[in-house]
Amino acid sequence: MNDDHADEVPAFRAANRAQDYGERSHEEDANVVPTRPSRERPTDSGTAGQPTRTEAPPTPPSATREPTSQPRTHDESLTVLFGGAISGSLTTSTTPTRSAKGLRGLLRLAPSPAELAEHEHKARWLANETIIRQATWTRHVRILLANKKGGTGKTPLSILLGGVIAAIKGGSVAVWEVSDDPGALNFRAEGNPSLGLGELVRDVDTITSAGQLAGYGVPQTSFATVFGTVGSRAALAGEDVVKVSDKIGEFYGIEVMDSGNVPTSPAFQGAVSVADILVIPVMNSGDSVLQAIEVLEELRNGSEHARALAANAIAVRLKDGRPESPAVAEEVARLLHDAGVTQLHEVPYDAHIAERGQLTVGKLTPATRDALAAAAAGVVRSLQTIVSTAR
Repeated sequence: MNDDHADEVPAFRAANRAQDYGERSHEEDANVVPTRPSRERPTDSGTAGQPTRTEAPPTPPSATREPTSQPRTHDESLTVLFGGAISGSLTTSTTPTRSAKGLRGLLRLAPSPAELAEHEHKARWLANETIIRQATWTRHVRILLANKKGGTGKTPLSILLGGVIAAIKGGSVAVWEVSDDPGALNFRAEGNPSLGLGELVRDVDTITSAGQLAGYGVPQTSFATVFGTVGSRAALAGEDVVKVSDKIGEFYGIEVMDSGNVPTSPAFQGAVSVADILVIPVMNSGDSVLQAIEVLEELRNGSEHARALAANAIAVRLKDGRPESPAVAEEVARLLHDAGVTQLHEVPYDAHIAERGQLTVGKLTPATRDALAAAAAGVVRSLQTIVSTAR
């Protein structure tokens, strides 16, 4: 997670305030000097040698006060106490009415447009970050990326989507290849592993620990782990995909599966059988969106589970820097909507992705990271609904 954003997390601010309060309390307690109760002087009417009679003190008013506002719910109370970091739905942000920077802040003027834009940006990031970080399931979950059209960004998006989730959650994300033949996952990920998916398929039945499994992947600076193909390997069978997925699921909470271009292949069918949600990368081009829709149609003609994947599909539209027609972009969005895609997220052009080299989340532009976090939050929200209602 970006350090600039970490400083803005309300839970951290609340914790800091609580620590400061504790420190002040100890200092104040140490400086308190106990006072003796004062004695009342005898009045002139008192008799020497006899105790002076005093009036009984008035009965103090009840400590109970009428509430000054409507009673809060439990969740609303937690929002006040902990800054809204208890659940993703409680994360709120109030637009500032006064500037906190420079001369405008000194003069107590309204925030500048740039300051308001920065505030809105931080609020959006925090909301998406909270959704991703606090998401939990009672089992591991699987995200499948698919499009029949090659060159639509399946492999880069697999690495970066998994990387953003891992960076926010602190790991427990595995990105791996479910294409029938070797793909480009190993070339686009960081590192140079000595073992890969082919060896993992061969040894999957002998792996009994996280340490053993780690030897077949390569850790990323995002805290994700990538399992790609090193050298050559045999074509993946559907059974291979299921067995490897189950093994990865013993040690990772989230799998991101990078598929090939053949939806009828055994490897793709095996991935479909275990996937919980489908993410479709597209470009602003006719062949990209039409072949994406073909994948959805084939899934709707399949099993009940495959039909559910199609019904909850999410699309992510990437830009590769080529000239684009606004009319085509609008038509792509319309076709995806008509095909039943529930969400369409936009990822802007990023030179680091376009270089076609090893991908590092930290080298992306802030706009790209924000867009990927929004897409990841959308996927996570859907997963929480899908997995909680699944049998």
